[in-house]
Amino acid sequence: MKYTQLGRTGLKVSRLVLGTMNFGPQTDEADSHAIMDAALDAGINFFDTANVYGWGENKGRTESIIGNWFAKGGERRDKVVLATKVYGNMAADGESWPNHDKLSAVNIRRAVDASLKRLQTDYIDVYQFHHVDRATPFEEIWQAIDTLVTQGKILYVGSSNFPGYKIAQANEIAARRGGTIGLVSEQCLYNLAERRAEMEVIPAAQEYGLGVIPWSPLHGGLLGGVIKKEVEGGRRASGRAADSLANTTIRAQIQAYEDLLDKHGVEPGEAALAWLLTRPGVTGPIVGPRTAQQLESALRAVELELSEELLAGLDEIFPGPGPSPEAFAW
Repeated sequence: MKYTQLGRTGLKVSRLVLGTMNFGPQTDEADSHAIMDAALDAGINFFDTANVYGWGENKGRTESIIGNWFAKGGERRDKVVLATKVYGNMAADGESWPNHDKLSAVNIRRAVDASLKRLQTDYIDVYQFHHVDRATPFEEIWQAIDTLVTQGKILYVGSSNFPGYKIAQANEIAARRGGTIGLVSEQCLYNLAERRAEMEVIPAAQEYGLGVIPWSPLHGGLLGGVIKKEVEGGRRASGRAADSLANTTIRAQIQAYEDLLDKHGVEPGEAALAWLLTRPGVTGPIVGPRTAQQLESALRAVELELSEELLAGLDEIFPGPGPSPEAFAW
């Protein structure tokens, strides 16, 4: 495994991030534990989750699965850089009660304590704001965070799904307060098929020293060889990938992508991950394996070297927006 610093911090993290969103809803606890063991054995030390994972009436279930894994011992907790998120409403389905979601000081305090209990740990390495809260000023948010850092409950703070201007606003206010490190990472939707983050989010992250952590690196499976799987195994795409392939223009684009990689003898899913690892500012993409085999495929991407010819071909099929602000200013 290869490692890098998380943004401007001294924290060393693996260049693949283990996403746990499938733990509980799609992968049972025993298999989830096996995947985490395999990830740790392979050198992946950066695990990502969220308080709402498990979804519906099972919100928090994913954190509990991770907590039970930590409880097995074997230095599991000490070896993991643990990231979780706050924002989503954790009240039982069908119930609505004030201050059980978003980023008010009261909800941040409640959510941290609840996550720590489920995770069976006394601290969170990277505590992430899952979304922007337009109703809560950053002065309040940072005051709550400063208290938690002082208490030793969290070490670093990151954002998720933030636009560039909110990254700037958050860190400028943190700087004015003094003594607050501010955001050190940003999780955003970023992959070959979705490159809008290059317009504002990634430039802002680089300017303020945030590590970029792309989620959905295969764009809902669209970049994982869906057409090839249809032809060879009769396995039809589902969800977002199926909706995209219904568009003839997108289907032709994905066919060109798969043809290019077949020419170079590279697996599509591995190429999509390897491409992200070449992008400026990227710490590492989040991979969310449902099985051990999917994890093995993701691990191969770390060692995969993409030729200049192949990179140019990928840019031709999936052109990015271009440099910012030139791409939109003139």
